Amino acid sequence: MKKSAALLGVLVLLIAAGCGGGGKKSSANTTTATTGGSNMKVGLVTDIGGLNDRGFNHLSFLGLQRAQSELGIEQRVYQAKSTQEYVPNLSTFARQGYDLTIGVGFTEATAIDTVATNFPQSKFAIVDVDQTEEPHKPANLLGLLFKEQETGYLVGYLAGLEEKRKPGKDVIGSVGGQKQPPVDRFIAGYQAGAKAADPGITVLNNYSEDFSDQAKCKQIALNQIEQGAGAIFQVAGGCGLGALDAAKEKGVWGIGVDADQSFLGPHILTSAVKRVDTAVFDAIKLVVDGKFKGGNITFGLKDNGVGIGKISPKVPKSEVAKVMQIRADIIAGKIKNIPTEVK
Repeated sequence: MKKSAALLGVLVLLIAAGCGGGGKKSSANTTTATTGGSNMKVGLVTDIGGLNDRGFNHLSFLGLQRAQSELGIEQRVYQAKSTQEYVPNLSTFARQGYDLTIGVGFTEATAIDTVATNFPQSKFAIVDVDQTEEPHKPANLLGLLFKEQETGYLVGYLAGLEEKRKPGKDVIGSVGGQKQPPVDRFIAGYQAGAKAADPGITVLNNYSEDFSDQAKCKQIALNQIEQGAGAIFQVAGGCGLGALDAAKEKGVWGIGVDADQSFLGPHILTSAVKRVDTAVFDAIKLVVDGKFKGGNITFGLKDNGVGIGKISPKVPKSEVAKVMQIRADIIAGKIKNIPTEVK
């Protein structure tokens, strides 16, 4: 990923005692940028994948940059190096009077519940966490959710068509980072879509228990390819780039996640796109417009919150047409009850 001009300002911010959690200093990497036109300040706390994950966190930052450009907000990013930094980083923004603090990802669920409860007068939003399922259900927290199963179904359907077209046993695989609800929604949809296209297909799935270490995901993918998988769907953030590298190395299809990862090379069949950037921008705009309230917002195919990325030109046009018809059927409600849990 090319670094944006905003990233040239990356600093290591040492937060004075009393600003971080437990009187300790924070070693989080930060990015700072300001523009005129608004007095609003928005803070973003990445998970440990960081801004260079080419997916999830990067998309969140793009949404933040868009809000800076279009809404004139001031923004800052803390890049957590460990999960222990989540609470201090989120708390720092609240203590400094930021108008909105955004957490990125399910791994920050406990931390943001704690901080939002401790700072009831501050506003918080978090990607991939259901506010109603948080222990304290803080009224000042907005959950940004997605129907990952819908885009997972689309890429799975395409993978199923591709496997069915090829000679030999039909097998596909997926590599999840952790068994979390958003990860499993992607994978459950993927498996259902593949079986709809090719009822006799075998679907493999494993979890790396990691969102950063590419070697872990690569080894899992290599194992699945050894078992005959002709397509590998990565749902593991930065770690998943290793799974896509394995697909490239072994000459099988790779399927990206969150962002359109077709830029990685011609081995990418397509990507299950999740418009985290749009969700982050929308949450910020609610604050700017004075319409923010706790609860959840869910983004699906119908409102362009998820989608399918660029499809390889190697795929027959007839298959592309079938996938587009499936997309239309999901939006029209003709395809319902797509699974959300991996069994």
